[in-house]
Amino acid sequence: MARRNKNVEEEIPHSFFIRPQEKLLIDAIPELTGSRVLCTSAGRAQFAVAYALDHPEAVVDCWFLDVFHKTQSDFRIGEDGPPPPNLNLHCLPDLPEQEADLVAFAFKKGGEAELTRDLMQQGYQRLVEGGRMIVSTDNDEDQWIHKELRELFPKVTRRPILKQGTVYLATKVGPLKKVRDFNCEFAFRDQGRLIYAYSRPGVFSHRHIDPGARALINTMAIRPKMKVLDLGCGAGTVSLAAAFQAENVSVHAVDSNARAIQSLERGIAKNEAPGITVVLDAEGQSPASDEFDLALANPPYFSNYAIADLFLDTAHRALKPKAKVLIVTKTPNWFVERMPLWYADVEVAEANDYWIVTGRKRKEQQSDQFEGRRSRERD
Repeated sequence: MARRNKNVEEEIPHSFFIRPQEKLLIDAIPELTGSRVLCTSAGRAQFAVAYALDHPEAVVDCWFLDVFHKTQSDFRIGEDGPPPPNLNLHCLPDLPEQEADLVAFAFKKGGEAELTRDLMQQGYQRLVEGGRMIVSTDNDEDQWIHKELRELFPKVTRRPILKQGTVYLATKVGPLKKVRDFNCEFAFRDQGRLIYAYSRPGVFSHRHIDPGARALINTMAIRPKMKVLDLGCGAGTVSLAAAFQAENVSVHAVDSNARAIQSLERGIAKNEAPGITVVLDAEGQSPASDEFDLALANPPYFSNYAIADLFLDTAHRALKPKAKVLIVTKTPNWFVERMPLWYADVEVAEANDYWIVTGRKRKEQQSDQFEGRRSRERD
């Protein structure tokens, strides 16, 4: 029998990280049943941990799209001892392919619409008939998720208005009449060649080539036998273009998003693109040191430049001495101030509505001096 805790939250490790939509799911645990559970997390898998502790007879599978969030969840859970034996964390392009009698989603207000639709449809497909779905959002005035759920379920129950957000419950009564395809193939040209790319909801610049990536493609100079590092490759448009711009080019493409990796792998197969290696990597550990002739990056604007900082650090380690890094951005000032810690000859050039910031890796003795300054800065 399931063990019902009066206050489940007290038993959750790292409970102070709980986001509102995650807490709404946790608060609903006493009324939930299910021995095969699929869920997402808005934080560090707190609902998954709480449900696994409260239902030791159940198997709980918590899904992450980004390996960084999955790794952080592993770390946070492990801080307080061994994780519940009935809990599994996954980083995959899709929800685990298994039947479930309970599916739980925690969505952020203003999140990506197509990804939300895609996940709810997948969750519905994983549910057995009679299984339940619970969905929470931190939007206490939500109407959109309610409407989307009504496309899947004939009846959707909305919990009484809550300050933290909104909770919905619904029960599967039969198969979907129509399954929507959210994946996309699109094409772009570079140097006269038509290149095909794939993308999926949750991948940056879904359904089209990003203008920043286009600016990077138009600026980069790829020579034969070059070794190119593409950091945060997304759907892989930059990697695919680089592979075809010269003979015998090797490209190492890195992203923390499992769907981005899958999208680029499909693009490689579609185009029969040579020499591209794709790695799921959130820490920048996969590229070899002092090996690459060119590093390319289109850093995201969220995270207060933490990801941009990681990209610059990774590129510096991976590049050969005097090799270049190219960054495309709409906010060049931060890079101009920051990059001299790693690079010499930092320059900025306008590219349509973007800026390309370039730098050259310093010689080893100079680089060590600047690395020491950067270590002191971190301390």
